Amino acid sequence: MAESISAAAARRIALAAQGFGSPRPAAVGTRQLTLLLQRLGVLQIDSVNVFERSHYLPAFARLGSYDKALLDRLTMTAKSPYLEYWAHVATFVPRVDWPLWRWRMADMRAKYGKPGTWVAEHPSTISFVLDELRTNGPMAASDIQHEDNRRTGPWWGLSEFKEALEHLFVFGEVVTMGRKGFERVYGLPEHALSPELLDARVDAVDAKRELVRRAVRAHGIGTAKDLADYYRLAIATTTTLLGELVDAGEVERVKVEGWKAPGFLPLGTRIPRRIETAALLSPFDPVVWERDRAERMFGFRYRIEIYTPAPKRIFGYYTLPVLVDDAIVGRIDLKSDRQAGVLRVQSAWREAHAPRGIEERLVPVLRETAAWQGLGDILVLDRGDLARDLATALGTAPLST
Repeated sequence: MAESISAAAARRIALAAQGFGSPRPAAVGTRQLTLLLQRLGVLQIDSVNVFERSHYLPAFARLGSYDKALLDRLTMTAKSPYLEYWAHVATFVPRVDWPLWRWRMADMRAKYGKPGTWVAEHPSTISFVLDELRTNGPMAASDIQHEDNRRTGPWWGLSEFKEALEHLFVFGEVVTMGRKGFERVYGLPEHALSPELLDARVDAVDAKRELVRRAVRAHGIGTAKDLADYYRLAIATTTTLLGELVDAGEVERVKVEGWKAPGFLPLGTRIPRRIETAALLSPFDPVVWERDRAERMFGFRYRIEIYTPAPKRIFGYYTLPVLVDDAIVGRIDLKSDRQAGVLRVQSAWREAHAPRGIEERLVPVLRETAAWQGLGDILVLDRGDLARDLATALGTAPLST
């Protein structure tokens, strides 16, 4: 690896590390999904399903159509090889990695369990839910039989019992055992983990070093800040550990065109000559989830507008970045209208640097997307500077908004 590389080379390295640019498999089964999950390390969870829940989208973007039930069996059953933890935010992580997170569990306990916190002020609720799990085995919060088990508000309000379970979850005193519908099922660690995992201990520094090592491998290339964000580590700690990995000959430090901070990448990384792909990215895909990195690498300023009042939205409720080859060239706001059986393109926008003809690259992507969702027609609303060209490429007329 040269001491300095171009911005384009950095983009290709990052995308290849994330699984883009390789030929898609003829069929996607458990093996292909498992290999992808191993590559990514974490799979972020989000409940918004106006189009599709986020954790299903990275596999579709990289592998193409697949049976979502296969991913459910890998991630959302009591015996699956993955469980949930606060590894980036709420994510699926390998079950065998549970000991790597003991340091974070201890940090969460110190932060959210100290005097004056909700946990400290609700000891009886904490004891009650733990007793329920000991007596009844794994349960969802809604399964707890108590007259006070109800939400305290219409949106984010949680019952006291759900609040207790969520705190115990980040403390490592309960673990997830799949989901019922999309509701977490909780159990005690001994319900879900082998004695070997329960007894395993990893020194906090060693655990963080391993996470930095994995972040470098998964991101392909990044600054210390980028790599710290992958597993939400402290930047100072990540910088120190990257220095150790450089000294150990595992990681290289390089200058990247246009970057103010140095880049780090695995020793011996090869620069792909090209990336050929066309995909829609989840708002929570690792390629774009660190917004400063997305802007630096792709010239793509991205802010999700779910929580922005409708009159103030610029691009749409749930816009997906559009990746074509090694560039993010636009964003599309999608809605799966399951009642009508159609895929709605609520808006479509091109980036200023997008080449001509990107709509032609998007047509097969959208048709595959609709089929994967079990939908028929694709309807394009006349909103955004890409909408009319996209509708024409699809052989339809844009609908007035």
